[in-house]
Amino acid sequence: MKNKIAVIGLGYVGLPLAHAFSFKYDVVGFDIAKSRIEELQKGYDRTLELSEKQVKECIDNGMKFSDNLDDIKDCNIYIVTVPTPIDKHNNPDLTPLIKASESVGKVLKKGDIVIYESTVYPGATEEECVPVLEKSSGLKFNEDFFAGYSPERINPGDKEHTVTKILKVTSGSTPDIAKKVDELYKSIITAGTHLASSIKVAEAAKVIENAQRDINIAFVNELALIFDKLGIDTKDVLEAAGTKWNFLPFRPGLVGGHCIGIDPYYLAHKAKEIGYHPQIILAGRRTNDSMGEFVANKVVKLMIHKGHTIKDSKVLVLGITFKENCPDIRNSRVIDVVRELEDFGVNVDVNDPWADNEEVKREYNLELKENYNLEEYDAIILAVAHNEFKNLNLTKKDNQVIYDIKGILDKNLVDGRL
Repeated sequence: MKNKIAVIGLGYVGLPLAHAFSFKYDVVGFDIAKSRIEELQKGYDRTLELSEKQVKECIDNGMKFSDNLDDIKDCNIYIVTVPTPIDKHNNPDLTPLIKASESVGKVLKKGDIVIYESTVYPGATEEECVPVLEKSSGLKFNEDFFAGYSPERINPGDKEHTVTKILKVTSGSTPDIAKKVDELYKSIITAGTHLASSIKVAEAAKVIENAQRDINIAFVNELALIFDKLGIDTKDVLEAAGTKWNFLPFRPGLVGGHCIGIDPYYLAHKAKEIGYHPQIILAGRRTNDSMGEFVANKVVKLMIHKGHTIKDSKVLVLGITFKENCPDIRNSRVIDVVRELEDFGVNVDVNDPWADNEEVKREYNLELKENYNLEEYDAIILAVAHNEFKNLNLTKKDNQVIYDIKGILDKNLVDGRL
C-alpha cells in the first residue's frame, strides 16, 4: 500500500516536515486555523521557515492544505506536530495534543499509524494520546491501529540545520511498526535516523536534550550573577575559560522559546508524578526564569547612578522574539524585562523588525514601536541579536545607559552586559 501522509499542525515543526515529505509522498497539511491555511494556499508562511518558493514547491508537488477532516480521512499515516505548552503553574498543557488526537481518531482506520512529534514526558504517547485515539475511533491499539514517536528537532530560524539535515530519532509501538516508522523517516532524512528501543525512550531522549541545555545555560547565568557582584565581565571570563579544549561554549541570557524554557517542566512533572522531586532540573529553571528581573533591576541601578529619576523615564528594548533573526515570540522572556521595568514606573518602548505586531499585541498586550530616535531614551536594552541591531549607530548621550544582554555591541560602548 502506498503511504499517504497527513501532517497535523502546520507551525514551525509541521510545515517544514510536510514540505520534505511532499517530494516523495502524497501529503495533506492539516491545521485548525483557517487563516493559516488560506495564507499557505496563497504561498505565504508567516513563520518564515519556508520561503515562498518552498511553499509553492509543496503545492507543485500535489500537497493540499486543509482545515477539513474529510481531506485527511484517506490517509494511512498521521503525523501530529501540535504545540505542547505549559500552563501558568508550569504544568504540562496537553490540550492541543488531546484535541489533535480526538480529530485523528475520527478518521482513523484499521492499519493506520499515528506518529507524534510533539514534545512530551516519557509515557505520554501511550498513556494519554492512545486512549483518546481508541475512544474517538472505536479501534483497538496495536491490533487495529499503531503508534510511533519521532521527536522534532527543528531549530526555528536556522537555515543550515533544516529538517532533513538533522538526525532523527524514531520509534514504534511494536517492533514491526518501529521499523516502518524508521524507514518512512529514513526516506527523507539525509542525516540518517536512530531507531530507539521504545516510544518511552524516544520521548525521554527529547526532553533531556533541552533540559541539558537549560541546565548548562543556568550555570553560566549563575556565573553572570556572581561576576556582576565581583565587578568582572562574564564574557571576558568565558572567553578565557573557552581556550581549554573541553570547555563548553554556553553563554548567559534569557531562556525562552518553545523548547529549552518549557521541556524541562515536562520531565519534572513526570518525575514528581512517580515520587521523585528533581533538584537540578528545577534549580536551573528557577535561575533562568529570574534573569529578566535581574536585567531590569541592573538597568534601573545603572540609571540611578547616572542621575535619572526612574518614574516616567524612557527605556527602549530592542527585540521581543525569543531568539535572533526569527519571528517566533513564543515564551519570550524579554517580556519579563519589560514588565519589571513597567513596575518601576518606566515608560518602555519595544522595537522588533522580525515580530508581527498583531501577534505581539495578542500574546503580550504590547504595541511595538516602529520608528524611534535612540537619543530620546534614558536607557537602551539590546535584548535580541537580530542582524538589524548589530550595526546600530549608537552615539549615546553622557547620561544614557546602554545594556547589552546578548554581548554583541562594542564593549566600550555599553554600561553593562550579561
